[in-house]
Amino acid sequence: MASLLRLPSLLAPAAARPAALLRHRGRCIHTSPARLCAAATNAGASSAAPAKMETRGGDREGQVTPRSTDFNAWYTDVIAAAELADYGPVRGTMVIRPYGYAIWEAIQDYLNVKFKETGHSNMYFPQFIPYSFIEKEASHVEGFSPELAVVTIGGGKELEEKLVVRPTSETIVNHMFTKWIQSYRDLPLMINQWANVTRWEMRTKPFIRTLEFLWQEGHTAHATLEEAEKEAMQMIDVYTKFSYEQAAIPVIPGRKSRVETFAGADRTYTIEAMMGDKKALQAGTSHNLGQNFSRAFETQFMDENGQLEHVWQTSWAISTRFVGGIIMTHGDDAGLMLPPRIAPIQVVIVPIWKKGDEKRVVMEAVASVQNTLKEAGIRVKVDNSELRTPGWKFNFYEMKGVPIRIELGPRDVKNRSVVLSRRDVPGKQGKEFGISMEPSILVDHIKGRLEEIQASLLQKAITFRDSNIVDVNSYGELKEVIAEGKWARGPWSASDVDELKVKEETSATIRCFPFDQPGGAKKCFMTGNPTDEVAIFAKSY
Repeated sequence: MASLLRLPSLLAPAAARPAALLRHRGRCIHTSPARLCAAATNAGASSAAPAKMETRGGDREGQVTPRSTDFNAWYTDVIAAAELADYGPVRGTMVIRPYGYAIWEAIQDYLNVKFKETGHSNMYFPQFIPYSFIEKEASHVEGFSPELAVVTIGGGKELEEKLVVRPTSETIVNHMFTKWIQSYRDLPLMINQWANVTRWEMRTKPFIRTLEFLWQEGHTAHATLEEAEKEAMQMIDVYTKFSYEQAAIPVIPGRKSRVETFAGADRTYTIEAMMGDKKALQAGTSHNLGQNFSRAFETQFMDENGQLEHVWQTSWAISTRFVGGIIMTHGDDAGLMLPPRIAPIQVVIVPIWKKGDEKRVVMEAVASVQNTLKEAGIRVKVDNSELRTPGWKFNFYEMKGVPIRIELGPRDVKNRSVVLSRRDVPGKQGKEFGISMEPSILVDHIKGRLEEIQASLLQKAITFRDSNIVDVNSYGELKEVIAEGKWARGPWSASDVDELKVKEETSATIRCFPFDQPGGAKKCFMTGNPTDEVAIFAKSY
């Protein structure tokens, strides 16, 4: 492996963890000396060389594994180097660090507004669920049983009934809905909760699959099937728009196959994202639960004609695995590359001076620029630490995916201008010199560049996705495409048994039947029977 510093598998015992990770808790940058020297040279080109050399040794113990060499190693390296997460003391758990949590907060901020705009209210349910609740819905318990964490002792005594640590909340929600819903006047009932869930995963990956993770889960009850279906579709549309407009991830929305449908749902809708290694990530789901849970829990209402009916329900969720999706969609060999709309820091300012008397002048200009950007609503950070060189800082904030870097030295102050570098355009091509400090000019320029970066990341991801989806018309063609690591799209109306055969022989699953379907007559590539739909097959996380 190229890396000497890597966040190991979340299943790795403490003794197997790299010593550097066990020891280092401060900032660390993982880059080659060549890149550091190049960055320092660029800093000098802006104005003057820094006054101080590095004062702490051993900060570059290893390099981030190149993305093209080992994607999985690159991913875990970036999480460690960009200070997104660390592993917890319990195998399979992780600690989300402030920078990683700030990305999750950006996701929360957007979705919270959308949930409330669509009539949902936030609330909270207990994380301990009676085991008997899980057993009430047969397919639900069958689907989740291998992943359950069960509590049998409390207060030093064996419990009369086992408790399940929340894997999802459909059961306890229905228990409460049964108490709250009596009449058609109580409908629709639409709630959301932000919570943690526990699923006892045996193979873990930071953010993507851990024993405990954070998510939001929405739950709604309706008087009719049509209302529930409209709600399920509305929420997958909210997720789709978030993915495109905020995360710059061009997901494909669609319907899951019967085999891949959520345990206890009639229909599952999904957004599927292509990662940088061409594997699929199920980035969000919305379920039409029909009356499965309401019948199991006797969640009923009196309709307008005085008839007792079971409610129709939905549930929908997006989780911290979306943070992993952002990393794997946009990152490069230098580390993270964050879309500006969800970046915790949109602009970082690196002051540069050589002589002591230059510091005051530079820092006054830095403070002015910082205030100008803050007042304009731009998330900005100043790194005025004197313990690191500008070159070190350049590489560090590239690793953290900050969209724009501003360099400001004595010569820039004299010229009333700044130097700007774009994270998405490496090298000299991404640098702009002589950008005026005049507030209106600077703000307009920065905002324009942030929008350009947002659009550029989305277009790059769309191009990558579309170039790696191949249309197939036979099972042999599908096998070839999957073997190349790409997504296969083809007409499908075969049985569940045939679908499981594909999974067994190729490790690929049906990711979805896309909502956007091509017209014209089609024949299933497996059976030769007529079909109205194409399905997308891919290997996935």
